Amino acid sequence: MAPIGETSPAFASREALQLAHERAALMPDCLVEARRVANSVISGWHGRRRRGMGENFWQFRPYAEGESFSRIDWRRSARDDHTYVRDREWEAAHTILLHADLSPSMRYRSRFAPVSKEARALVLMLALAETLARSGERLGVPGLLEPQANRQAAERIAVALAHAAQTPALPDPAAIRGSVDLILFGDFLDHPDRILTALKPLAHRGIRGHLVEIADPAEESFPYAGRTEFIDPETGRSLTAGRADSLAEDYRQAYLARRETLAAEMRRMGWNHVIHSTDRPASEPLAALHLMLSADGRP
Repeated sequence: MAPIGETSPAFASREALQLAHERAALMPDCLVEARRVANSVISGWHGRRRRGMGENFWQFRPYAEGESFSRIDWRRSARDDHTYVRDREWEAAHTILLHADLSPSMRYRSRFAPVSKEARALVLMLALAETLARSGERLGVPGLLEPQANRQAAERIAVALAHAAQTPALPDPAAIRGSVDLILFGDFLDHPDRILTALKPLAHRGIRGHLVEIADPAEESFPYAGRTEFIDPETGRSLTAGRADSLAEDYRQAYLARRETLAAEMRRMGWNHVIHSTDRPASEPLAALHLMLSADGRP
């Protein structure tokens, strides 16, 4: 719900074309920012690459007694007094699907945040694509782009999103196939039961899920007082509060209860739940996602 007088999203029912144009205009800046964020954390992005079976060179290392002589790189060994083995990079790219909720509620931005939830979701999605693409992962967007290993994955996704129709809060389950990691960026403000109804079947199919809940700081703190009119960005319905501050405590309790319920259900499903506020650096959830994707012995 966006109070009048702050940045609020246009109603999708009558301004869908305008929203598409605005998203397309937003995309270049988001892509630039995504690459900046990706570069800021890429030095710690080691866990998704390792030595193993493959064709690409990984590293030279000293020969260990008992290894096959066929693995020795004689040209490198001839440079000094040591014998070296030529290791190759482990090649078994995972398929990772990325989805960002770009519905009207994501366009909200209060005076306490530098960017809207939509802009931050796009930056995180593209930054993650940039880092994963450098590791050779197969990346796709459910219902929009089939998974593909491509070093230009972030740009590919940005172009597709810029020309796509409005992206729903949750992806179509029919577009998610095989054993994949699914990463969802959104505010997840729907009732938890509705979200779980959509996601539990995916968990039962063995899909590994990671939710990044993006919140505006005003949504968490409810800093409003006095007469305030709130507008639902999805329906256009309004609510006028004579004393908004009298609603603050009940609102915060309901907001946190929704979040805690969702987080608890994600844990039961074996999925991860990351909380990110738009007044915090984008690098924080990106680093958290790296740790999650590197868990369970996957590269």
